[in-house]
Order: sequence, then C-alpha cells, then structure tokens
Amino acid sequence: MPRAGTRSASSDERAWAVPDSLRSTLAERHGPVYAGVEADRRIRALGTFATCGDKVTARAIELNHLPLIGIVDYKTRRKEPVPPGSFRVLGARRTLRVANPPGLLTEGLRKAVKQLVAEGGGLIEVDGEEDLGSLALVESLPAGATVIYGIPGEGVSFVRVDATSKERVRRLIAQMEVRRIPHGD
Repeated sequence: MPRAGTRSASSDERAWAVPDSLRSTLAERHGPVYAGVEADRRIRALGTFATCGDKVTARAIELNHLPLIGIVDYKTRRKEPVPPGSFRVLGARRTLRVANPPGLLTEGLRKAVKQLVAEGGGLIEVDGEEDLGSLALVESLPAGATVIYGIPGEGVSFVRVDATSKERVRRLIAQMEVRRIPHGD
C-alpha cells in the first residue's frame, strides 16, 4: 500500500507523446486548408463537424453553425487569452473539463471526445493544450463528419472523417510514446 500522499500507479493516466520522429508527419497537411471568406463558406456548408482550437471554434459559433464538439484551451498560439463567454452557446449543451499537458494526448481527452460523441456534443475545455485533440476527434467521430482546426498564419484545415483518416490516426497514435502522468483528480 502506498504511503499517504504518494500516488499509486492506478492513479496515473496514460498519455501519448509525439516523438521527434513523428513531428514532421504531424505537421503535414491532412486535408485542404482555406482562409478568409472561403473558409467561412466551407464551414457554413459542413454537415456534422467538430473543431479543435479556440479561433476555429469561435468562428463557427460566430457563423451560427455550431460544431458537434469544440475543443478549446482559452488561448491562441498559447499566449493570447480568449474570453470564456466566446463558447457559452456550445458549452450550454454540455461542458467537460480535462487536463491535457502540452505535447500530449491524454486518455482523459480521448474519453471526453468519445463521451460527447455519444451524448450529442458540447464543449471540451482543456487545461494545458488542445492541439492533439484533433486526433481524438478523427478517431471518434462517425464517417462523413469533418474535423477542422486552425493552422496559425495559414487558415483552417478540413479533414474528412473516413476509413482512411481513421486508420492514419490509429497508426500515428500507435507510433507515439506511451507515458504515465499523474491523474488530475
């Protein structure tokens, strides 16, 4: 039995870290990228979709086209704060909060995405960094949905969820380094 104040292995959470060998693969475009009016037009035309990132989530809400799920960390480029009220309408469906340290994809974030897919959507607020959440979205959304996320200085990437994109995500996650991190209880 662990000493008081000592975490046991069962209180740790699995997380997947991107090894240096995968950084260039993750930086590749996995869908078309659009900016400005064209990005807005394409967002409005989407059926089922999810967003990963504060700016794209806020923009979809501004366009009155709510994503099924939005993943945000209330920062852009990790330094510009985003007002919490920006996502209120999406959070009204349901809001889940998860810890997801920078550079990791935690089991908690993956489970939160699966839960919201099953329960009709909502907002995931990340304490840490949401960047790898797009992988969890592709992994869990149904075929035919679209995942959109911002590429700083370029625009919005649109990734269609299908068997090919799901398999690509499964392969990427399988190549990531599994770590144990203290659970955020």
